[in-house]
Amino acid sequence: MVRVQPFNAYRPPPEIAREVAAPPYDVLDSDEARDACSRLSTKTFLRVNKPEVDLPTHISQYDTAVYEKGRENLQEFIGAGWLRRDATPCLYIYAQIMGDHVQHGICAGVPVEEYAMGLIKRHEKTQVKKENDRTRLTYVQNANVGPVFLTYRDNAAVNSIVNQVIASPPETEFVADDGIGHKVWPVRDPYMVRDLQRAFAAVPCSYIADGHHRSASAFRVGEMKIKEAIARGDIITGEEPFTHFLAVLFPASELRIMEYNRVVKDLNGHTREAFLELATRCFDVTPLAERPQNMAQRRHVGMCVGGDWFELAAKPGSYEETDPVKGLDVQVLYDNLLSPVLGIGNPRTDERIKFVGGIRGSAELERLTTSGSEPWAVGFLMHPVSIEEVMSVSDADMLMAPKATWFEPKLRSGLVVRLLD
Repeated sequence: MVRVQPFNAYRPPPEIAREVAAPPYDVLDSDEARDACSRLSTKTFLRVNKPEVDLPTHISQYDTAVYEKGRENLQEFIGAGWLRRDATPCLYIYAQIMGDHVQHGICAGVPVEEYAMGLIKRHEKTQVKKENDRTRLTYVQNANVGPVFLTYRDNAAVNSIVNQVIASPPETEFVADDGIGHKVWPVRDPYMVRDLQRAFAAVPCSYIADGHHRSASAFRVGEMKIKEAIARGDIITGEEPFTHFLAVLFPASELRIMEYNRVVKDLNGHTREAFLELATRCFDVTPLAERPQNMAQRRHVGMCVGGDWFELAAKPGSYEETDPVKGLDVQVLYDNLLSPVLGIGNPRTDERIKFVGGIRGSAELERLTTSGSEPWAVGFLMHPVSIEEVMSVSDADMLMAPKATWFEPKLRSGLVVRLLD
């Protein structure tokens, strides 16, 4: 069953919520975050979830000083009243509006134990460096500053309660600079909290949609704090804040998945002509007259080389149709081109490959492979993974390649913060 724990969140007052709320830490790199901070209020939560923005550029984003700055900045936000603690333990309904698309999630603490037991199911591998980074920041800040994005198979009882809550005006409401709307309703009524907990008890499991690094790091920090408490002689009840981590749970029917694209630094020593010839071993390669906006079919990949676009259609027999992982487009591309031809090793650690969120579109792939003093050699435009594929892989206790899914809209950081004590 899925367990959801109410908690006393730290939240921005409604009148400054728009100033405080920021994109997740992994949407912007350090340079982009610094640029954003130069245009934003000092209240922007980027200073908490990407604290390197407040330090000189020569300091590595993995330096100890960065994590200490993150702790200092979080305490500044609390001390200045930019984040205020709710007096009552609550669950929170969080709505996002992106054009015609609307999704409603329940923000709660979820047990570290369920992650360990596989009841919070994973579908992607993580990158070690990013997992270590979030672990250190979470531990030093003693807080979950960015929620994990979970999904679950729809439950009528949960939906009914959510609909009751959102019939009233939200406590926080704003439209961010990117045009996406955000609304938050605290659920303070203990009877309604209990009803939500009972409804979720009938849901067998949840799935990580977005936030594999945040969930892995939250689990590691939870384990560390449990061990520290035991060493002190404390009795662990399972209700302590550090035995849970921050998540927002959305029904699967409401989610929107975009593609997660790739660029590779070089052609692994091949000339362009040789590379295109090698690609024909497992793909039908067709030149395209113009840049595609998206790839509408499974097993069809757009490829940009030096500004020229091609369509790669996987040949029958080049993949395993019935295997939940090997039949995925990202794996078909890796098994037949990225690994054997371009020499990409472990995508978790290989610095010759970079992942580009689908929200940036095919234009970003074209820019990366044509501009700059050292452009990337080749870009790949993927077909999106479906939510059913995500759950099938997770249910089979298997893992996709890293960066296989890109969910939109992204959860805003800073709207709901959870301390671990």
